[in-house]
Amino acid sequence: MKYINWALIFFLLALLMGCENPKKEPENVPIKSSVLQIGLITEHNIFTQKKRYAPLASYLSRQVGMNVKLKILSHYGDIIVNFISNDLDGAFFGSFTGALAIRKLSIEPLARPEYRDGTSTYYGMIFTRKDSDIKSARDMQGKRFAFVDKATTAGWLLPLHYFKEHEIDDYQAWFSETYFAGTHEDAIYDVLNGKADVGAAKSQVFYRLAEENPALIEELTILATSPKVPANALAVRPDLDENLKKRLKKILLQMNHNAEGLQALKSLGAKRFIETTVDDYQPVFDFTDHLGLDLATYDYLNQ
Repeated sequence: MKYINWALIFFLLALLMGCENPKKEPENVPIKSSVLQIGLITEHNIFTQKKRYAPLASYLSRQVGMNVKLKILSHYGDIIVNFISNDLDGAFFGSFTGALAIRKLSIEPLARPEYRDGTSTYYGMIFTRKDSDIKSARDMQGKRFAFVDKATTAGWLLPLHYFKEHEIDDYQAWFSETYFAGTHEDAIYDVLNGKADVGAAKSQVFYRLAEENPALIEELTILATSPKVPANALAVRPDLDENLKKRLKKILLQMNHNAEGLQALKSLGAKRFIETTVDDYQPVFDFTDHLGLDLATYDYLNQ
């Protein structure tokens, strides 16, 4: 009988405590929608990009409690177009697309990868083959130049800045041919394989490819570089649920503390995510100011 009385007392106490401290809503309850659309730019070919980011999308889906879907875009500028049409909730912006989206759409950066070598930035590179006769801007006259896209720092702003510094006022007249390769990877291989004489691309892609293909180091030479700019950061639309923004940021910043998160980071070639803010894009804003570009009205679509 004494045992039954104590059991009853414990039961009543548990009920009272439950009434005074109602259970909090689980942290991973989906907010507003069960799907989170994240855009990716085409710095690599579409298959490489999907392979690199798919483990991260799966990890975020489980941690956030939502279905995180990746939308790989055919052109850099498509990220801006898709945000305007409300198809995307966030994107891994490059430095220039991030700066554009900050000015045009007021997007909010959350976090970016810190890579295995300890860097969380990259720089643009202008390069040619070592066996070419191109050593300077003057030597480029009459040659073929491979840009990446009008919405890239490395594959567009750097060449424009380089031409301005070397008093090349009309680059289209200076070169025999100019074109947009579409991805950093394609611009690099176009120069390596002789389709273009000179090209521009980002350092991260160049050295990532060089790990698998040493010919890039052996056969290409760097003619110029840009200032360092932030690596591709996840940024979200300003009207995304505030609780969801905080959860996404917290999950990214802490994912290096568990085995599953570390595996997803490994596929990106990263060791962790670090906090990223609008201030981190100041080198891009300085670069565009020097070129006289107004990002709020800039036409980022390739002609």
